[in-house]
Amino acid sequence: MSTPDVQHTTNNAGIAVESDEHSLTVGPDGPILLQDHYLIEKMAQFNRERVPERVVHAKGSGAYGRFEVTNDVSQFTKAALFQPGRTTRMLARFSTVAGEQGSPDTWRDPRGFALKFYTEQGNYDLVGNNTPVFFVRDTIKFQDFIRSQKRRPDNGLRDNDMQWDFWTLSPESAHQVTWLMGDRGIPRTYRHMNGYGSHTYMWVNGAGTRFWVKYHFKTDQGIDFLTQAEADELAGQNADAHRQDLWEAIERGDHPSWTLYVQVMPFEDAPDYRFNPFDLTKVWPHGDYPLIEVGRMTLDTNPEDYFVHIEQAAFEPSNMVPGIGPSPDKMLLGRLFSYPDTHRYRIGPNYAQLPPNRPHVPVHSYAKDGPMRFEPARTGAPYAPNSYGGPAASAQAYGDIAGWQAAGEMVREAYTRHREDDDFGQPGTMVREVLDDAARDRLVGNVAGHLSDGVSAPVLERALAYWRSIDQQIGDRIAAAVKRP
Repeated sequence: MSTPDVQHTTNNAGIAVESDEHSLTVGPDGPILLQDHYLIEKMAQFNRERVPERVVHAKGSGAYGRFEVTNDVSQFTKAALFQPGRTTRMLARFSTVAGEQGSPDTWRDPRGFALKFYTEQGNYDLVGNNTPVFFVRDTIKFQDFIRSQKRRPDNGLRDNDMQWDFWTLSPESAHQVTWLMGDRGIPRTYRHMNGYGSHTYMWVNGAGTRFWVKYHFKTDQGIDFLTQAEADELAGQNADAHRQDLWEAIERGDHPSWTLYVQVMPFEDAPDYRFNPFDLTKVWPHGDYPLIEVGRMTLDTNPEDYFVHIEQAAFEPSNMVPGIGPSPDKMLLGRLFSYPDTHRYRIGPNYAQLPPNRPHVPVHSYAKDGPMRFEPARTGAPYAPNSYGGPAASAQAYGDIAGWQAAGEMVREAYTRHREDDDFGQPGTMVREVLDDAARDRLVGNVAGHLSDGVSAPVLERALAYWRSIDQQIGDRIAAAVKRP
């Protein structure tokens, strides 16, 4: 860190202060005077300098960069940032999921992979993970899932029994748990992991033709991981190992990059596909829908202030620009509400005016007032429609994101059944056909070690049945390796 030129200290109003060291008192031993407004400002500011940490993804790191289009996908989407020759500035934030602000970077946990693109059509946010699937498929179960991964209410400790209790009672978790307990559960660094949009999204081209898509950001540094033993050791040596690695790599000019690919499904394929393509616990086989290159993301600029640019960064999947829309994915539809709502609670209703969240295009909004607002609406009158000037909605911008047709009564049911809609088929295929012998050995060791640490006998028996449903041989091996209470 370079030494800046000496400058005079000011208060928050820019007025020079008399001392950084001594409060104003009646004589050297007398009481402190309330008129020492700089002391009061320092104390009051300090008392308020923390904002609530994120309920999930609290511990993270990030950087600014650019996204460059390398292939023409305009036949699938009219979104400006994906048109040939475009380069778009962006912000990325990587994170663990269950841990708090001070938790180690190397706990076994999914990793958040949140991206904000400052496009000419406004901000586009893609909020995903380092896995292409998730633990649950319906957003009504998300809160319960997170609570099962957090700390016990009685003693404040993390608890493997709670985790396996929820997982084994929610068989749709099997695919993601197989990812989590395998090598991808602890990436070596943030630079050595892939990122996925995970959800299914809609793309619309210039002619109004609709497609379903999935995003894959493949690390150009290569996939690498930590073993459980390496991660445990590193957690005690340097809890911020991944944060430090990302910062130092960018600082020395070793700018990490990821190549974006998409899978594209014709809109008409979805109803008769062999499993529900909007189910977040499933992947689309590449043999059915191969990867199509789109462009490259490169992180090249560290934030000048971590709190301002990373802690206050607010990503929300509801930020979708023309040419991109949602799908019937129930987890995605719930997140369209939950993300902006949590930002309003955590950093205030005017969070979109903060530096990392501010779009790089003019904002013409009828939003007004509220705490910490500093940009005026600049409308003729603070309502629409009005007779005094101001912005008007554009039906043309989003008229072709009509969504999808739905018919029927309002119900609380699972997705419409497809031929291969089961919970254990894809994780079983992953274990038998994707992992090699060494990876299977590590998977067995990871699961057995996790189950041997505080998991009660009834939950343990369900967990062993769960793994035998994924693969009988792997389940038997785990059962033999578990140290029973």
